[in-house]
Amino acid sequence: MKNFALIISVVLHPLLMATYLCLLFFFGIPNTVYDYLTPIETKWRISLVVFFFSFIFPVLNIYLLVKLKKIPNILLSNQHDRTFPYFITALFYFSLFYLLMDINIWNSVKLFIVGGAISILISTLINLKYKISAHMVGIGGVLGVLISVSYLIKFDMTPYYILTIIAAGIIGFARLFLNEHKPAQLYLGFFLGLIVQSGLFFSLQKITFA
Repeated sequence: MKNFALIISVVLHPLLMATYLCLLFFFGIPNTVYDYLTPIETKWRISLVVFFFSFIFPVLNIYLLVKLKKIPNILLSNQHDRTFPYFITALFYFSLFYLLMDINIWNSVKLFIVGGAISILISTLINLKYKISAHMVGIGGVLGVLISVSYLIKFDMTPYYILTIIAAGIIGFARLFLNEHKPAQLYLGFFLGLIVQSGLFFSLQKITFA
């Protein structure tokens, strides 16, 4: 069971959520603007850039910190080991947003990137006093993006909601089983991600699809 919990923690890692959303928008939602207005080569290039900036670079940063003996391991189980890696990760996300800002893609993609950056930055500040579940921030953010985009493009994403909520439950179970978090930390993370992403989308909905 521990191996299962570890696999879930890796496969549904919060740093992978931006890449999963990109792939979902570009390739998994049929008959919408995401499906046919951009060449497939461009979709793959953007997805690859998102993957590197939102996952590879932050992971390499954590690995470097381990090698420099600034933190004990890449799991970041200790609350105080998380602060600096979180902050650097937020900078990578803001850099990604800046990189995508002038590219002719839907502003909704740019919004969930900056929403991720804001969520990580807020998590960093909370983490100074209280350990929060980054995994749940990530999956909560995914649900917030899906709800917002569904409303804004008038597309029924109920199956995606259900899968995301199931994934959130599995992640929560895994993090509890590994003794990484208490239930309150999971709930706080989930609702932080949900509120930040949906709040950002709905407050800026007039420019979302410009």
